[in-house]
Amino acid sequence: MKEDILTLLNKYDLPLPRYTSYPTVPYWEKDTITSKNWAESVVETFKKENGELCIYIHLPFCENLCTFCACNKRITTNHKVEEPYLVTVLKEWEMYRNLLPTSPVIREIHLGGGTPTFFSPENLVKLISGITKDAKVVADHEFSIEVHPNYTSEAHLKALASVGFNRISLGVQDFDPAVQYVINRVQSFEKTNEVVQWARKHGYNSINVDLIYGLPKQTVDSIDFTIKKIKELKPDRIAFYSYAFVPWKSKGQRRYTKMDLPKANEKWKMYQLGKTLLTEQGYKAIGMDHFALPNDKLFDAVNNGTMHRNFMGYTTTQSKLIIALGASSISDAWIAFAQNEDEVEEYQEKIAEGLFPIKNGHLLTQEDLSIRKNILDLMCRGNTVLDSNTFDEASLKSIMEEFSLLEKDGLLKTEKNKIIITEKGSLFIRNICASLDARMRRKKTEGNMFSKSI
Repeated sequence: MKEDILTLLNKYDLPLPRYTSYPTVPYWEKDTITSKNWAESVVETFKKENGELCIYIHLPFCENLCTFCACNKRITTNHKVEEPYLVTVLKEWEMYRNLLPTSPVIREIHLGGGTPTFFSPENLVKLISGITKDAKVVADHEFSIEVHPNYTSEAHLKALASVGFNRISLGVQDFDPAVQYVINRVQSFEKTNEVVQWARKHGYNSINVDLIYGLPKQTVDSIDFTIKKIKELKPDRIAFYSYAFVPWKSKGQRRYTKMDLPKANEKWKMYQLGKTLLTEQGYKAIGMDHFALPNDKLFDAVNNGTMHRNFMGYTTTQSKLIIALGASSISDAWIAFAQNEDEVEEYQEKIAEGLFPIKNGHLLTQEDLSIRKNILDLMCRGNTVLDSNTFDEASLKSIMEEFSLLEKDGLLKTEKNKIIITEKGSLFIRNICASLDARMRRKKTEGNMFSKSI
């Protein structure tokens, strides 16, 4: 490994946000949001978007705890929880429908979790049918679901295809048995392949696989083994993430310690090997953490400059209104964010009372909106132009000084107020975006908040 890369890894491997939003959740001003102004924000953006929106539904139940996972989940084998939860989700959707002046035009539906296929095929069909009833679904819609292959049947995929699902994302992480054991996710290649083949049989036109580098007990050899097995699956898109070790947030991660995790230089080797192998297989690196084949819609979105990023990650649509349903889910009305109650019971109680189950939220200022655009440009297009009207003279000077240091390290180029990320800088994109994070700069907080950036 080159000495300068080692130096950069040691210098920039810092706890930083992933920037699926700006401002990031820890810096939201919770007291700026109320049910009233949240509802007003939704209606305002709905009208500006000509009624078009995307929907995210959080289905938090899992039968088994994967210890690496930091998502909001409820571990249970009691499937009697399915129906009352879905009844609540549909009531929440009805509350939004009552707000909207016209029938919504649905471009995307995404089911996340948890393990969405914890729910029976019949219940998932009831859910989607209830969501799309009396709404218009665009012809080129994208309905997607995250699945755990061990808990997914052909009946699930066939039923979902019957109500418009055409994209699937499979969690794999690593096929090495030693790694699977320590993260409590023993999942065979054969079972994963079976689900991929079912998806193709039932007309899913985009198949994504999630991989992680930096897991406990993971090695360069296990990355090599896993990605060579992935070649047999040939998914259209791959998310190749740096492991987010956040034990203060997710108690399951306390099964191991940071001593079990590979060091930053080892993680770099894993990423570089993975990138090399995926490139050899025909994938193109896209944005942060993603790779796509030329036939995938995300590949096209990069080439025509329409790729977008939100709480669901990278997407091919530019929708400014995301209605999120279910416990802990985060809605985005572009000018405001709102997050639901984390606990299933509290979420259900508020809906039963006819209240929006908002736990946290934020009304964006004009500065927020400008910085958000800059960060989205960097994350999705690799460059941005700073608007001097967004920042006061002192702030702009400070930002440009930080960018100057990043430029000396070869991570970006500056042309007046234009910032261009270099190939080397793509691995440090979270650090580059952090230089623009005015809220993080102004409000230094103590304690653990984010995972390491590399």
